[in-house]
Amino acid sequence: MADINRDDDIIEVASPPRYAMGERVISRTVIRNDGTYNGKDIGEVLVNKGEIGFVTSIGTFLQQFYIYAVEFVESGHRVGMRGKELCTLDHLPEEVLAQLGERARQLQDLR
Repeated sequence: MADINRDDDIIEVASPPRYAMGERVISRTVIRNDGTYNGKDIGEVLVNKGEIGFVTSIGTFLQQFYIYAVEFVESGHRVGMRGKELCTLDHLPEEVLAQLGERARQLQDLR
């Protein structure tokens, strides 16, 4: 099914990448196999929402979008994801860390 909220007019590669190599990120969405992941059925869940991974490489798609290869520790899958599908764990704003309270310290222990 086509992405209803298309953002074809956005040129991400005109700006620096949102995430850096080795940065800890968390998946904002469930990622299913679209047929490009060998050994898994189309539609099979590769990454669950909230799963933590590390950016292992940064590429581009259609000279428009950054694609971040993310190694997810729990599942062992390495998946290409768009920046909007991820959230950093290493560079959270101070106000977010304050709201997290004790959980912020737990995030630091996940290294």
